[in-house]
Amino acid sequence: MAGIYIHIPFCRHKCSYCDFTSFPDKIEFAEAYMACLYKELKMRGEELKNYEFDTVYFGGGTPSYIPPKLILGAMNQIRQCFRLTKDAEITLELNPGTIGESKVETYEKAGINRFSIGLQTAIDEQLADLGRIHNARDYVYATKLLQGKNFSTDIMLGLKNQTKEDVRKTVELATLCGSSHISMYALTVEDGTPIFTDYLNGELPDSDEVAELYEYGRTLLEERGFKRYEISNFAKPGFESRHNLNYWKRGEYIGVGVSASSFMQGKRFTNTFNLDEYMKCIISGHYPAVTCEEVEEADAKFEYVMLALRTTKGLSLNAYQKQFGKPIAEDFPNALKKSVQYLQLDGDNIRIKDEYLYVQNSILMAFMEEETLFGK
Repeated sequence: MAGIYIHIPFCRHKCSYCDFTSFPDKIEFAEAYMACLYKELKMRGEELKNYEFDTVYFGGGTPSYIPPKLILGAMNQIRQCFRLTKDAEITLELNPGTIGESKVETYEKAGINRFSIGLQTAIDEQLADLGRIHNARDYVYATKLLQGKNFSTDIMLGLKNQTKEDVRKTVELATLCGSSHISMYALTVEDGTPIFTDYLNGELPDSDEVAELYEYGRTLLEERGFKRYEISNFAKPGFESRHNLNYWKRGEYIGVGVSASSFMQGKRFTNTFNLDEYMKCIISGHYPAVTCEEVEEADAKFEYVMLALRTTKGLSLNAYQKQFGKPIAEDFPNALKKSVQYLQLDGDNIRIKDEYLYVQNSILMAFMEEETLFGK
């Protein structure tokens, strides 16, 4: 199975940490942009008519900011141009400050069956500092509109002045309001974003402090019945994100819209990040991809290991050998030896031990540096 990602690049206000392709001052282009997106869907659908897709994900930007009829139109076009499974998971990201009853009704009509809500924190002062357009009360209102539906909540760690008590309040709010899935991410500070100044000034928690907040949050979530299945993702049983699991299994996906990335038929390609250029390409009947590369076998092997070891289940030894024709021990002998104290063998699966999962990047460095990876 494969996934479809739809990028909606419009938002009401750009958050201080945001490094994604989003345009807070171009909502007037939304209808023209979506008309182009519908056309790109048709172009890609003709190319991928032999594929069956079981997930659709609307990300951004803020998909809930644009008129909901445009989401309905996109789903109608997807159903016309692609083969979806009957039980396809269809997710829409939303900001609590941009939601209302009529929008939810239209989303249901469109077939949206999973929502991803960006809470980030239950502390209003921290939300304001991040440049979020909502407060905790808006989040509660949004969850009431979605009561009984499948929704996930995003929580962010590493915020200015954030304490364990703040994390506790945020986790409690998200769980009490009915989330079936919670993503708990560490704030990533990118050069060029407004929050980068806070980082340079030493006003953000350091990596050790963030790790402590993470461990505290993980404990709270597990006490409330949320099982960690990937470094930053926790879910009630049966509510794991199928779309994201496809990424971590190195599955195929097609990305549509400005800046959207794809991985299909052994190739990775990314659309232009320029809104005008994207629309001009589509109008003239050309694909808007600006990069395209064939993934070499060595890179594919590392990607497979890296993504699988992000999950609590880890990597299947048999699946790896079936995929690449050789045991992982032959491809990464030195890395396995260096990392042996951090790894655990569970039957056919090798995984990072629970206590080391949060620092998996340092463990994966050994695999990245493995000489056989580069054919030496």
